[in-house]
Amino acid sequence: MAAVGRLAGGARLSRPRWRTGLLLALPAIVIFAALFVAPLFTLVANSFRTQTGAFTLGNYARFLGDPFYRDVLWNTLKVAALTTAGCLLVGYPFALYMRARSPRVRNRLALLLLSPLLISMVIRAYGWLVVLGPNGPVASAFQALGLTPPQLLYNDTAVLIGMVHVMLAYMVLPLMGSLDRIDPTLVPAAKGLGASGWTCFWRITLPLSAPGMLAGAMIVFSLTASSFVTPAILGGPKVKLMPYFVYTQATTTLDWPYAAAIGFVLVVVTTGLLLGYSRLLRRGNGEVVFG
Repeated sequence: MAAVGRLAGGARLSRPRWRTGLLLALPAIVIFAALFVAPLFTLVANSFRTQTGAFTLGNYARFLGDPFYRDVLWNTLKVAALTTAGCLLVGYPFALYMRARSPRVRNRLALLLLSPLLISMVIRAYGWLVVLGPNGPVASAFQALGLTPPQLLYNDTAVLIGMVHVMLAYMVLPLMGSLDRIDPTLVPAAKGLGASGWTCFWRITLPLSAPGMLAGAMIVFSLTASSFVTPAILGGPKVKLMPYFVYTQATTTLDWPYAAAIGFVLVVVTTGLLLGYSRLLRRGNGEVVFG
């Protein structure tokens, strides 16, 4: 009877645990609902209205029926994809180098990687404006070699350079998490069985680090697709991206419903692509096979 009483008492004590968890999570839930869910619902509601407040589907028909805006959407996704690829090409070797260093060196490299995040995005963009400008060091290097400096400002190239610089840390950090979880004895064991260094990388390191690559790609792609400051400064009006048109429709033409429709289209398309990434992450229990 005493044992039964203890069991019953334990059940009574464990029963309200979900309430405790809910109370602990409640502040975060409220903040999330107030700062994300409510504005998103407001955005969706406004996208189905005219400037006089009447219900309409014309905003979406206007966007989807105009080849110009479809090209803007495609260019936005292209820039986001190229930025993601650039961050991966630069960030993966950097993450491998960090993994092989001592903790002291890794801390210094992590500080170097994260230091740009401590600076305002506007200042970083204007810094690249100076570097890539006609009187900057890049143009001076071309002139010193007797070459004509290429046009590096107000085009997709400038935007890609600036966005890779801004987003690099968001790629490297997930990669470091995946690389650190790889058993350090796997590669020596494979080499002991006759595998080359390239085979070890292709068959062991790369597949086991794929979750970090895909997670970093999701973060970089979504942040780049919705970025406004860096593309606006380095690309100017010549680089047509969705966030820029949301801004101009809301502040210049004061067409808030159409701006909401453009923004919601970007949210839907980006979310759909991220769901595709999630399917890759879940395939094979998080493992991706190369070759």
